[in-house]
Amino acid sequence: MAKRERVVRMSVELPLWRALTGYRVLTMIYAVLLAIFGRDNFGQQRFERPWVAVAYLAFLFVWTLATLPKVRSAANCTKRFLVADLVVALTGILLTPLADVDSQSFDGPTLPSIWTAGAVLAFAIKGGWRWAAFASTFVAAANIIQRGEPSRDTYHNVLLVWVASIAIGYVVEVARASERTLARALEIEAATRERERLARDIHDSVLQVLAMVQRRGAAIGGEAADLGRLAGEQEVALRTLVSSGLVPPTRVSEDAAEGAVVRTIEVDEEGPADTAPCDLRALLAPHAGSRTSFAEPGAPVLLPAASARELAAAVSAALDNVRVHAGPDAQAWILVEDEPDEVIVTVRDDGPGIPEGRLAQAEGEGRLGVALSIRGRLRDLGGTAELISVPGQGCEVELKVPKAPKVSRGKAGTAR
Repeated sequence: MAKRERVVRMSVELPLWRALTGYRVLTMIYAVLLAIFGRDNFGQQRFERPWVAVAYLAFLFVWTLATLPKVRSAANCTKRFLVADLVVALTGILLTPLADVDSQSFDGPTLPSIWTAGAVLAFAIKGGWRWAAFASTFVAAANIIQRGEPSRDTYHNVLLVWVASIAIGYVVEVARASERTLARALEIEAATRERERLARDIHDSVLQVLAMVQRRGAAIGGEAADLGRLAGEQEVALRTLVSSGLVPPTRVSEDAAEGAVVRTIEVDEEGPADTAPCDLRALLAPHAGSRTSFAEPGAPVLLPAASARELAAAVSAALDNVRVHAGPDAQAWILVEDEPDEVIVTVRDDGPGIPEGRLAQAEGEGRLGVALSIRGRLRDLGGTAELISVPGQGCEVELKVPKAPKVSRGKAGTAR
């Protein structure tokens, strides 16, 4: 019989809830025993109204045992229960002078004693330090009211509970954020391994077949050579997709206060909203092919969506110029650089270059492809477009866009 594998999902909160369950039971027993046997140790006589103490401690006993399932996990520990549990603790503190009038004369234990801290800890584990501060403030106020004339020890104990609960709540928030980050890292690692496995399978099958078709077609000649050339182009395109992970959704970290939370930025077919950040790599990756090489940083290159679209359109215009003026066999290269204050995209080709004065002549003839489609777009984004060309050595277009551009009155046209 095959063995069944047991998978257990560990949580940093689970041990805390288990500890809280044990704490509530032990402190409830301690409060009962302290009321029966321990009051003489604090210089106190028996209760003047013992029926008040007996009624409350009996209720505390039943309440603690009945609510054990509520403190076993965050899902079971609801806000309504937390409020009710805090009310039970506050009621016990405020009933102490009614059960024993002399309790205000010295710093003796209250009816719930240290069980009250369990109610505050439940707030801390459930909601973090803010919830802990909320609950401990009510407990502190109830203790001061119960004492009537609080002493230095009373303020010391109140401050200790307040600081300790907030510290525990903060530790819980940090542990919870670390768990989320670890889970996200494991998810990304699993996705990376699956992508590598698919890349190996594609390399061992499809890419090798395409490479063989290209070699055989070139050797045979004729129509087979055209088929081989097409197979070679598809091989380069497929290899680019595999190496870039098929342009996966961009994942960036944000809000370090919550432990480097990772969010996903997706670019849909219609483009992202203008106010949303956009990964420029996802917009430029489709240009890669057999005649165009694309080099990108390993991390997301984020720009406002409107700026990213305009910059990608300028790159597309530059590539159109390469195809029109450098010829269909010209090789082009796209390089993306992510600087602290700006993004630089360089488009270079190995064509014949642009003769000196040709751009000015083209503008005079009304052909404004470079002037409007490239320089105009970059100017509207607050960036620059610099064109460097040496006859016989190709052409290079360097596009610079600030990460927080100031968009001008309107968008540039697309006339060439």
